[in-house]
Amino acid sequence: MMLLKILFRNAFHNKLRSGLTILGIAVAILAFGLLRTVINSWYSGVEAASTTRLVTRNAISIIFPLPISYQEKIRQVEGVKIVSYGNWFGGIYIDEKNFFANFCVEPRTYFELYPEFVLDPLQKKAFLADRKGFVAGRKLAAKYGWKPGDTVTLKGTIYPGNWDFVLRGIYHGRDKTVDETQFFFHWAYLDETMKMTIPRRSGQVGFYMIGIARPDIAADTAIAIDKVFKNSLAETLTETEKAFNLGFIAMSEAIVTAIQMVSFVVIIIIMAVVANTMAMTTRERTGDYAIMKTLGFGAKEITILIFGESLVITLTGSLIGMLLTFPAAKVFGQSLATFFPVFLVSEKTLYYDLLAAFLIAFLAAIIPTRHAIRIRIADGLRRIG
Repeated sequence: MMLLKILFRNAFHNKLRSGLTILGIAVAILAFGLLRTVINSWYSGVEAASTTRLVTRNAISIIFPLPISYQEKIRQVEGVKIVSYGNWFGGIYIDEKNFFANFCVEPRTYFELYPEFVLDPLQKKAFLADRKGFVAGRKLAAKYGWKPGDTVTLKGTIYPGNWDFVLRGIYHGRDKTVDETQFFFHWAYLDETMKMTIPRRSGQVGFYMIGIARPDIAADTAIAIDKVFKNSLAETLTETEKAFNLGFIAMSEAIVTAIQMVSFVVIIIIMAVVANTMAMTTRERTGDYAIMKTLGFGAKEITILIFGESLVITLTGSLIGMLLTFPAAKVFGQSLATFFPVFLVSEKTLYYDLLAAFLIAFLAAIIPTRHAIRIRIADGLRRIG
């Protein structure tokens, strides 16, 4: 207890300098935590991917469609339990800045495949009965003030024209990691409209979502599906949902790498700040350390004092920064919901914060400790007064 009291008195001997250092550490840890949260949010779709879901798309690119007739052939492949399908719609709500993911899907099988999208049974029944109905995530509906029964119009980009939909249900996530900003409507509504306006684009889907019996047969089932359509006019590429999501992240890998580098640069900068603070503190206490040596205290005791002081300052700033991360992430999550539907501070991020704090405290104290231990008693006593 006495040692802890001494460490705190030493750490806050110069209150202004210690306060500014702690403030700098808090800001750095806050920035580090937010950057790590951005990275985690980027990979949230990968983490949430099911091990029993496969995605089948055109082997050339996902922008090329597949025939709706593939559904029955896929269902006959051994290991396949359920098959659903859909298209990326790419509609715009009022203005281009109002971006959100919108898909047309086969609703019965799609919601069976995604039990994490929880929908009230009565709302689900109303949605299934209305060809022009749609379901929106809780966050998306709250953002635009939509209520069941409201008519919403999307301007088509891939599929031209103004498309009217009626909100029949609002889903919520089974847990906090589920994206609640998506928009789903009936694939049949899109297909019927295409038959009347652009017949050549009817009977086509962008992807098939496939539920399999067990995770261990995913690879064999994917190979079997692609084998069925080999040498056809539209060959397929089937992969796990996780691999499919990683393919999209790979397109922005350079951005993710840049964010990771910036997060580490922040830690290096604050490490230099703490090291400078400890160096100044050590120089001021050179006489104190000389007296301690005269009284019989050795390198071990001096090392504990310097490292302990560094740890007190660093942990105080880090804990403040960690506490500020939660309200900051909430504010950022609301403003960046379009790009990061799931923006939560994870336990891993907090562990990284603590690891960074201990690393800063340790490395910042090495040189000052070495200087204090090596200084001779006579040289140290000369600085008294």
